[in-house]
Amino acid sequence: MREPTLDPTVDEAPPAPLRPRKVTTTTVDERLELIGAGLGSLCLVSIAYAHVLPTSGVLGFVVCWFLAFLLLHALIAKTSSPWPIVKDKIATSVMWGLAGIVLFALATTLVYTFSQGISALRHANFFTHNMAGVASTAPLTQGGIVNAIAGTVIMVAVAVLIALPLGLLTAIYLSEVGGKAANVVRTVVEAMTALPEILAALFIYVVLVVGVGFPKSGFAVSVAMSVTMVPIIARTGEVALRIVPSGLREASAALGASEWRTTWKVVVPTARAGLATALILAIARGVGETAVALLLSGASSFTNLNPFKDPMNSLPLYIYTAFETHDKTAIARAFGAASVLLIIILVLFVITRVIAREVKEAR
Repeated sequence: MREPTLDPTVDEAPPAPLRPRKVTTTTVDERLELIGAGLGSLCLVSIAYAHVLPTSGVLGFVVCWFLAFLLLHALIAKTSSPWPIVKDKIATSVMWGLAGIVLFALATTLVYTFSQGISALRHANFFTHNMAGVASTAPLTQGGIVNAIAGTVIMVAVAVLIALPLGLLTAIYLSEVGGKAANVVRTVVEAMTALPEILAALFIYVVLVVGVGFPKSGFAVSVAMSVTMVPIIARTGEVALRIVPSGLREASAALGASEWRTTWKVVVPTARAGLATALILAIARGVGETAVALLLSGASSFTNLNPFKDPMNSLPLYIYTAFETHDKTAIARAFGAASVLLIIILVLFVITRVIAREVKEAR
């Protein structure tokens, strides 16, 4: 063995820098394990499912194949890896499998909806005309959903104007102020998060329509929407405010800013991405409500831009009434309206991601 030199004039080679192991990458052996387990389990289940098991159907085959894949993957991985790594690989495969199920369900829903509604979406009048004077059995070259789109936008906008200040103030109270009543308010908010929309509609119907005598209209629908949107904004907004580093609050206080000035000028702008996400989630909850519009406004075939007077249609209510006719043309219009509703929700979530990305880059 070579003795280490004691001469200070001789420079020793510096040690190699330590590099962190990339846990998100897979080695060649791991890829071969996945391929071998996948092909082996597929062949095994194909034979057993067709000739041994008294079952049939695509869903059962996929479930049996996935279970066999996990078992075979564990046996193959155990030959070259210790048990903790084998458990990690199996857990990773399970998570990827569950994520694949969710993505598959989402993809099939989108593809089926757009494929059924493309016959209505390809007509320009579908976006520029309403159904006033047009029968549900009329060809797709007549009528449209402009009244439902306008009604949805107006009702959601009014609901946001009501729910956003209330939800944001509640989130600030729970996160920044606190007090003896904070736990009670938090419990009520969490309970209202799962409040069914029909209960909110009945509450507003009894209080606003029957009690006050306010007519059925888009505004009544917006108030009921805000009842279901406020808890989502408050609960999600509280989480977004709590993850703001406490050092920012301390630095603002050290500069002489008051508690409210620190909240409005430092904490809220820092949590802007999380608050935007809370708002988008609340809008996504409210924009798809059908029972609220059916009970508090009612369907209409004409375009109404006044939320305080006369019935105002919405996309979910248009879809519901179109399916009730059981007519092929009306069902095509319903799928077209559902496709538009999906596009609106997708645009909202894209806007949220853009806002979050801009905030991250600014930091």
